[in-house]
Amino acid sequence: MTGADDYEASRALFEGVVGFLASDAAAGLEHAALEVAVAEQGRSLLCRLFQDHLDQRARHEPRHDRVMDADGIDRPRHERGHRRRLTTIFGDVDVERRAYRRPGAANLHPADACLNLPVEQHSHGVRQLVAVEATRGSYDDTVAAVSRVTGQQVGNRQVEELLRRSATDIDGFYAGVRRDLIADPDDIVVLSMDGKGIVMRPDSLRPQTARAAAGATTKLHTRLTWVPQLLRAAWAWKGPVTWGFGRDGLSGSCIYAPWRDRSRAGSGQAGLNS
Repeated sequence: MTGADDYEASRALFEGVVGFLASDAAAGLEHAALEVAVAEQGRSLLCRLFQDHLDQRARHEPRHDRVMDADGIDRPRHERGHRRRLTTIFGDVDVERRAYRRPGAANLHPADACLNLPVEQHSHGVRQLVAVEATRGSYDDTVAAVSRVTGQQVGNRQVEELLRRSATDIDGFYAGVRRDLIADPDDIVVLSMDGKGIVMRPDSLRPQTARAAAGATTKLHTRLTWVPQLLRAAWAWKGPVTWGFGRDGLSGSCIYAPWRDRSRAGSGQAGLNS
């Protein structure tokens, strides 16, 4: 399948990287500058290799005698040279493939199924990177991390859309989880939880909390002390919860939950908003 010139562009780019590393200019660089230069040129080389492979596939893509959609409607017309953009972790590439057509119907591209291409422009590798980075911070942090790792610019709206697509298989995954793996009756499961009080807007407080907050006094002019904060917060207390599992499934009860122990909250308990 591989032709003599299928990867000529990649080889030329590789020789360019080697030539740079062997040059006097590279010999005079500190390691940090050299690291950046090799990373940039290496990413370009990987992108070129990816593109050359896609082009190789396009040149050798077989023609199918008959192509039909899920409803059994065929596509009698055939065209080559249909292209679409794909943003990978290495950079942007173009995917060329055959299109099978019928007037009034959407084109079919069997090569898209072979490559398992996503509907959107960004590859599954970029989607995975977005999903991992989004769990660590804000959308802005995710955008910065993707740009730092891949050299690609992804907007906040694109990050949000990629995250939604990453979560589409969650229900299907848990539907396939075995439910006959019941724990031994003597086993317990301990859930350790943590929380934080979040100061709420005055118009979002519950009536009881709003009355307590209105009667509180502040000692500082620029910020709230901890008691007024408590009276304006939706608060979750930290503590472990232990449940027992029996043969019939979840059969235990809450052994200890600090947010139910009102005696531990002291004078601030009246202001709890949750």
